[in-house]
Amino acid sequence: MKQPVEMTASELLGELNEVERKYAPKKLFIVGRREILDERPRVSIVGSRKPSARGLQRAKKLARIVAERRGVVISGLAMGVDAAAHRAAIEAGGLTVAVIGTSLNNVYPRENAELQELIQQQYLCISQFPIGYPTRRENFPIRNRTMALISDATVIIEAGNTSGSLSQGWEALRLGRRLFISKSLTENKSLSWTREMQAYGAELLSDESLEGFFESLPIRIAPLEMDAVPF
Repeated sequence: MKQPVEMTASELLGELNEVERKYAPKKLFIVGRREILDERPRVSIVGSRKPSARGLQRAKKLARIVAERRGVVISGLAMGVDAAAHRAAIEAGGLTVAVIGTSLNNVYPRENAELQELIQQQYLCISQFPIGYPTRRENFPIRNRTMALISDATVIIEAGNTSGSLSQGWEALRLGRRLFISKSLTENKSLSWTREMQAYGAELLSDESLEGFFESLPIRIAPLEMDAVPF
């Protein structure tokens, strides 16, 4: 691993507003290409650690489109949706950023050690936990707040009523970031969180709304190409 660089959130992201300053971590530690965060829209793609086959397809599809549209795919380097999004962005020749819930010299889960090393060497890896900090369960929802802060928009691809990804959804709304929910999730009547988040401003993401989704991001990017996997 390269030597981590310590920064404040404002040094990494630019000037923060009052709400952002309130919830930003005091310090961030980064390894990799800091410039990845400059000038390109940043889209968090998050979801279940044990997604369905369709959920994995949706995560890969969106990550690929974001990469092709010159956006940055941000995720948390967890199993399932996170890892699929990182890998799809890389395979599409795009850029990705991992915001992790461990210190930069630790890996969780171990299955993603090679992917984390690749991201640290060629892309960007961010942690708010200093070297040697213990890996605890509560680190991960804390990390989700930081990931929401770094992102211009968050998309929840697939998540149950108790999924850790929901914490990022609520943090995105708290911070005034745009939150999108895969339309297919709203068709599952057993999921109460989709209706709750929509009541607070979450938007649906579907094939029909993809163009508007990209137009809402800070930088306009290339024309959209669709494929057969619907959101």
